[in-house]
Amino acid sequence: MKKLYLASLVLGSMMLAGNANAIDSTGCGLGSMAWRGQKGMAPQILAVTTNGTFGTQTFGITFGTSGCDPNGRITGGTQKMVLAFIENNMEQYALDAARGEGETITTLAGIMNMDSEKLGQISKQNFATIFPSENAEAADVTLALFEAVKQQA
Repeated sequence: MKKLYLASLVLGSMMLAGNANAIDSTGCGLGSMAWRGQKGMAPQILAVTTNGTFGTQTFGITFGTSGCDPNGRITGGTQKMVLAFIENNMEQYALDAARGEGETITTLAGIMNMDSEKLGQISKQNFATIFPSENAEAADVTLALFEAVKQQA
């Protein structure tokens, strides 16, 4: 009985911990699509469990379904590095993105391994999407930036 209480306590505390703003930590697959946009540990666990249980991530990568790209590359830390950079330089990036050039764009282009002029153009053209409000969060800005770059590719 003690094990049941301990397991309940651990699971309950994990669900309450909630503010994990990880980007794309679940990869692609049916579970990732079903819980897209959700924040916190519980939706991530549910997405990974769904992907693993039904094999949708492997199927999606193989056939290019469920938000997976069979020609994609493993980026690992790139998104985390971009997020960390934007968290610390968001105001300056917003100014540079509005102009389509600047030091933050050059630095982000280096982190993302792409041409700085192209990233500047994408940032300027998609400014309203990347920064939907004055109070935009760094995680949302990062996701929007990656989505804008993906659409231009």
